[in-house]
Amino acid sequence: MDVLVAIFSEQPAWNIPAEAVESLRRRFPEHAFLQAGDEATMIDLIRTAEAAFTSRLTPAALAAAPKLRWVHSPAAGVGGMLFPAMRASRVVLTNSRGMSAAAVAEHALLLMLASARRFPEAVLAQAERKWIGDDLAGLPTLRGRTLAIVGLGAIGRALARAAAALGMTVVGTRKTAAGAPPEGVTDAFGPEGLPTVLACADFVVLAAPLTDETRGMIDAPQLRLMRPSAWLINVARGKLVNETALVDALRRGGIAGAALDVFDREPLDASSPLWSLPNVLVTPHVGGFRSGYWEAAVDLFAENLGRFAKNERLRNTVDKAAGY
Repeated sequence: MDVLVAIFSEQPAWNIPAEAVESLRRRFPEHAFLQAGDEATMIDLIRTAEAAFTSRLTPAALAAAPKLRWVHSPAAGVGGMLFPAMRASRVVLTNSRGMSAAAVAEHALLLMLASARRFPEAVLAQAERKWIGDDLAGLPTLRGRTLAIVGLGAIGRALARAAAALGMTVVGTRKTAAGAPPEGVTDAFGPEGLPTVLACADFVVLAAPLTDETRGMIDAPQLRLMRPSAWLINVARGKLVNETALVDALRRGGIAGAALDVFDREPLDASSPLWSLPNVLVTPHVGGFRSGYWEAAVDLFAENLGRFAKNERLRNTVDKAAGY
């Protein structure tokens, strides 16, 4: 069976290492692994592939793949691959959801702590050899504050447990309000509960998948519901937020600040005001990129490849209609 590996990016860190591909060849000598490092090569090689390990299937690539039956993403997000022809096709899509949940939850917690304790200011002062103890005196703790998690999936649940352990009150939204709230969560609402959790929170963390329903879910009306003292933290997908509306809210003091690991366009353009606003903390989409990432991604794909070859049920099948 021909298996296409096409995980490439303008950002070198997101290119699959050669050793990872070689490890698949050693583990599955019965299959032919074809590797593409650009779109044109991908379209050429996918013609004979029955399976693909890729993060960027395009309409042109799908149209060139008559034998393709299964695609596996090394990431959790697959919104870019869910174009109409892919949704309508019989190609099964799986993803790597949950693989980096702990890392992303820790990153969200880091951003909350850095925001509350004004850590960036301390780092800047250190570079200037300036003692700012009086400026940073009396900083708040996370204990006793309210966290709203938008998206109580694997990342949201991991964050909820950690935040509750620190003494925070945790509320959140998920696909449906039915059932008991996850561990650490006081109240869990369906999507209709978004205004409620936005209005009560000191920190709002976005951990939802990007779907037709969630795209642009945080816009000017939602930002107006948040407290002027609240922080918005996004560790999910940049397109969940209208960045123009966010910049406006940050400039006029509608919210206290934003800590962002993801953006509408990446890398974040040098001209973006998000770089220079004093109440914004930027990290370069590294929340889920942990040590051992590629080993874990390849192991999950390898497990599914073994299942696929035996016509067994695959792990992490994506509902193409729902988008995750």
